[in-house]
Amino acid sequence: MSVESNKVLGGVGALLMVISLLGMFGTPYTLFLLVVGIILVLIALKGFADHYQDGGIFNNALYGFITVIVGMVATAAIFMMLILQALSGLPIDWTNPMEIQQYFISHMDVVWQFAGAAVGALVVFYFSLVVSAVLFRKSLDALSTRSGEKMFGAAGLVWLIGAAIPLIGIIIIWISWILMAVGFFSIKTAQAPVQPPAPTVQPLQPSQPPPP
Repeated sequence: MSVESNKVLGGVGALLMVISLLGMFGTPYTLFLLVVGIILVLIALKGFADHYQDGGIFNNALYGFITVIVGMVATAAIFMMLILQALSGLPIDWTNPMEIQQYFISHMDVVWQFAGAAVGALVVFYFSLVVSAVLFRKSLDALSTRSGEKMFGAAGLVWLIGAAIPLIGIIIIWISWILMAVGFFSIKTAQAPVQPPAPTVQPLQPSQPPPP
């Protein structure tokens, strides 16, 4: 694909990521928009990687995406496993809300066990998020170097900072997606150099014979 096509795909994909986070609490289609946006960004990065002949532009982004997906799945699996393991040994009638309430009030150690399971799962997700941000930053730094568009470098740095800060970090990551969208739309399309006009050659006039 051409540089212009990659610009459009990457810019639209980044905007979909931004919109998906804006509507996170208002519509069930936000996850779909986020996935589509990420796919479009990856396609654009693959195109730029081929154009600039730098595989790191695409590979690091792909590994970053895979890392955060694996982290999410592992977090959910660890959380469910620990919770089910803890609940299976409790002598509670789960159909009796009063008995459940009284049991947890009198057994705070069980409550702390649940809290520990939740914290452990969140630590796994936090680690995967930071590793993913490091990889995405490498991808955007490489694209910034190759394209000359410094906005990508700023987006990668802001993304990493957001991943490293719990709770409010998601807002910072959202800002990095905006910077990434601006970077895609700001990439300069290389113009073909203008060839100078070929010099015109005047035809040789036949020499006149000298007068007798």
